Amino acid sequence: MITLTEKAISAVARFITSSENPTAGLRIEVTDGGCSGLQYGLKLDSAALENDEVMDYQQFKVFVDANSAPIVNGMTVDFIDSIDGSGFKFTNPNAVKSCACGTSFNTSDDGTPSKTCG
Repeated sequence: MITLTEKAISAVARFITSSENPTAGLRIEVTDGGCSGLQYGLKLDSAALENDEVMDYQQFKVFVDANSAPIVNGMTVDFIDSIDGSGFKFTNPNAVKSCACGTSFNTSDDGTPSKTCG
């Protein structure tokens, strides 16, 4: 289960409203890459795929593929809007280490230090 804060829900709803493509919700995925080994991916999507976990946030749905679901289980997604910048912030209890960029993480503590994102 993923929790979206009210600010995140409002931001996603705003992005969906301004999208020119038919959009049913937000896809959250984890892919290889980033400074720490894994990275979050967000995109608007028109429908769920087979084997997706689907969470209903009334205004839209959140889709998570079967491989990403256990990695993001328990995660909270917030939206920060400040003078320093704006964007989504991920608080994932499964992340053992994270990079300063905030979107790259790792779920195993193998002793390798995270690199600094530039």
